[in-house]
Amino acid sequence: MLENIKWLGHASFVIKAEKDIYIDPRKLKDGDPADIILITHDHYDHCCPEDVQKILKPDTVIVTTPDAAAKFKGNVKTVKPGDKLTVDGVPIEAVHAYNARKQFHPKKQMGVGYIVTVVKKRLMGVGGAFIHEGGEPPPVSFKEAVRIYHLGDTDFIPEMQNIKADIALVPVGGTYTMDAEEAAKAVNSFMPKVAIPMHWGEIVGSEKDAQRFKELAQCEVKILTPEK
Repeated sequence: MLENIKWLGHASFVIKAEKDIYIDPRKLKDGDPADIILITHDHYDHCCPEDVQKILKPDTVIVTTPDAAAKFKGNVKTVKPGDKLTVDGVPIEAVHAYNARKQFHPKKQMGVGYIVTVVKKRLMGVGGAFIHEGGEPPPVSFKEAVRIYHLGDTDFIPEMQNIKADIALVPVGGTYTMDAEEAAKAVNSFMPKVAIPMHWGEIVGSEKDAQRFKELAQCEVKILTPEK
């Protein structure tokens, strides 16, 4: 599933699964039309109506927080932490994202992270599996659910310890979010299979922060190169 996750820089991603899902799209030059767009909060580096417009189609669903909803037109759904919904067959959970020790993202503003469950197709029966007397049958495909957790703009907060995720998209740049050390403590509390550092390389943070996070995290870490 990692090959289906494209980092677009800062906190912006596109997940290309059965649906094309964008999270906090920003500074887009072009892109495939979105089936679902998720906005974590209303700050300018996450909520970019002009970029949303570039990937909007008539049936695109925008999921966002109430403070950002007025900036968008079309099929807009609002969420707060704890909400669960299904959009075009895709289960989505909104979870807490806030600063516990900084003033930039207070809990009362109801910013969110998202857990998106997408489907990955796998093949079985290749390389000698399911051999029988008549020879090797054709490969059998089945679907596997993968939980992708975009943390949003946040510190390490108590609610993270109850998170179950396969892939985590983790802010590491500091100043407005966790730095590398705190981000490592966060992922080590809920242990995804893979973590991808984000929120570095533009406004705050550098590749050194991503590398430091990789050194400290106890799960696999994949550092991506932004795709524009």
